Amino acid sequence: MALWDRIKESAATVQTQLAARKNELTSGAFRDASIALCALVTAADGTVDPAERRRVAQLIAADEVLRNFDAADLQRRFDDWLGRLAADLDFGKVAALQEVARTRKKPVEARAVVQIGIVIGGADGHFDAAERAVVREACFALGLPPHEFGL
Repeated sequence: MALWDRIKESAATVQTQLAARKNELTSGAFRDASIALCALVTAADGTVDPAERRRVAQLIAADEVLRNFDAADLQRRFDDWLGRLAADLDFGKVAALQEVARTRKKPVEARAVVQIGIVIGGADGHFDAAERAVVREACFALGLPPHEFGL
């Protein structure tokens, strides 16, 4: 199976798993951790071009699980995180991973945050090494084994 097909199949599986738990994923901590990880994945290579920013913002707005939250609020939070990462990538990354780690004590939410990161990273059909590395770091912050997610 080609890499492209595996990525699409994996993203579809993850999206199905997330949708099945949609009603459990309504906390502010889950929302904030998910958006922080979306921003981290977007900025994983150290830059954020406008097209990528728009694409991820559209994915966030269209995500079935994230529709539990107000779209304008999600957009504002995403833009805030990207601004923090653009201002100081290293400091912003540490702060974003701390935000992600707040879901550590809720295993369903923690796993869902990682799955959101995988969906965002693989949405363009290319889950590159920098994006995978950021999602692996999120796994470590959450105390989850990356291999559980194929990372």
